[in-house]
Parts: sequence; C-alpha cells; structure tokens
Amino acid sequence: MSTVTLTYREASRAGIRHALATDERVFLMGEDVGAYGGAFAVSMSLLEEFGPERVRNTPLSESAFVGAGIGAALNGMRPIVEVMTINFSLLALDQIVNNAATLRYMSGGQLSVPLVVRMATGAGRQLAAQHAHSLEVWYAHIPGVRALAPATPEDARGMLLAALDDPDPVFIFEHATLYPLEGELEETPHAVDIDHAAVRRGGDDVTLVTYGGSLGKCLQAAETLAADGIDAEVIDLRTLRPLDTETILASLAKTHRLVIVDEGWKTGSLAAEVSAQIMERGFDLLDWPVRRVCTAEVPIPYAKHLEEAALPSTERIVHAVKEMAF
Repeated sequence: MSTVTLTYREASRAGIRHALATDERVFLMGEDVGAYGGAFAVSMSLLEEFGPERVRNTPLSESAFVGAGIGAALNGMRPIVEVMTINFSLLALDQIVNNAATLRYMSGGQLSVPLVVRMATGAGRQLAAQHAHSLEVWYAHIPGVRALAPATPEDARGMLLAALDDPDPVFIFEHATLYPLEGELEETPHAVDIDHAAVRRGGDDVTLVTYGGSLGKCLQAAETLAADGIDAEVIDLRTLRPLDTETILASLAKTHRLVIVDEGWKTGSLAAEVSAQIMERGFDLLDWPVRRVCTAEVPIPYAKHLEEAALPSTERIVHAVKEMAF
C-alpha cells in the first residue's frame, strides 16, 4: 500500500478534487473559493482545474448560498458549500434548521437533501470573538443532519468523501489550527467510517474523550501523564451527531474514569451531552465523577495570552486527571 504525506489543508483539497473529478454532480461553492483559493487556501488551484461552473464564487450572503446549495441538492446535484467560519454560518441557520434538516421528514421521505457544508471552527489564531468560536454542538443538536469533526488529515479527506455519499445534510467542522498539520495517508482517496469514534491511544487508567482541534492536546496530556505512571486512553469522537457512545462506554469499562475535553463553552456543551449519556448508561462504571475541560465562559479574546488562558490546554487536562483518585 503506497502512502503520501499531506497537510490537513492539502488532504481536504484532495478530497474535493477527487469528488469533482469522479462525479459530475459535485460542485464547490462559497465566498472566494475560486481564484483566491478560499479563506484558508483549501480550494487553491481548483478553479483552474475544473472551471467556474464547478468552482463557484458566491455573494457574501450565507443564507443565500446555503439556500442555493439546498436547492441544488434537492434537484440531484451534490454541492459542497464552504462557509468561511462557523460564526458566519449562524446567518444561514434558518435555511439549515427549517429547510435542510426538515425536508425529508416533512415530505414523508419524498425529498432528499444530499448537501455537504464545510466550515472552519475554533480558536487559537488571534482572530477574536467573531471568528473563533466552537459552536459545533448547535449543529449536533439538530435532528436530520450529521455533524463531523475531522481531527486528522486522513479524516479531512475521507470524511468529505463519505459525506458526499450521504443522502442527508452533512456538516463538516474543520478546526482552523489543524490546516498545517501533516499526516500520512493512503495514496488513493477513499471514504472513511463516519459512524464510529476512534481510539487514538490505548490506556487503562483514565479515558480522555475529545474531537477536532483538541485531539493533539489530549495526546500530549496522555504523554505527560504516562511519565507519572497514569495510562490514559484517548478517544476521538469524529462524529458529533450521531454520537458513538458505545466506544466511550467500552473504554470506561476498562478505565472507570472519564475526562471530556471540548473547546465549546461548558454550559450546554457537547461535553455536557457526553457526560449525561455516561450518567444514564454507564454510571455504575464510574469510580470518580466525570470531569469536563472546556473553554472559559467568555467571548474568545483577541490578546494571545488571554486566548490561551481561555482555551482548554494540555496543562488543564493533566490537572483534571490528577484531581482524581487512582
């Protein structure tokens, strides 16, 4: 099996390129996705390769171009819609909640919306409060959609290809700090499993549950804990809706301790949902209360030292684990 080393950005581009090349129904649309190459350079060179019919710049109106994507999907196309950041996606929530997520149900299964929406999420790049929040849980709350959070280059490429095969709307949240991350991928693009979480590191003493941009912090925390004799298992959720609770419970059955790391705010967070499911289905497996490491309940600050203080960190994860009795 031949492999190739790509950054997360290149892997996402490779997934889009493969989809455009192999399925004439696929097209990319969004703000500046053409000659500019997208806000994060993911679509660089695709306009030259596939032309303006397949790589379409849109007006600066998220509601309009997400709505256009829904219409195209209803008519048999496979649109990939790029929204610059998750904060801006809020302008399209009416289209998403009232149309994309509901039309299959409201039509009694007669209508399908095979729409893929990609967007950057997360903080860590000093872009301040209007460009850097982690609002994925808002989408994970909506019945009728699937919410994905690729944390590796392999998932950035493969989840996109799997999403294009889904007959219902799929939202892909790409943490903006991951775009330069390098990884080794199989040379031939292929869809990956979007139904199950992944155990990224095995361990027996404590389970760290996370996703997206916090995966690297959890893996670093696990290395730090290992030096102190604490063996941490790290689970990458990958899919936020529907949650793969079974993989978490299987890990908890070994470790009996759980820390959830989520860049969202703690109140109403994805971490809260995971914690609730564990309490409902795995309470007897716990030897210690579930711990949550989340972003401070403030708008993301611009100043670098304040932004770093607000976000989950390796040190905070290690501290949360060491508060437990072993």
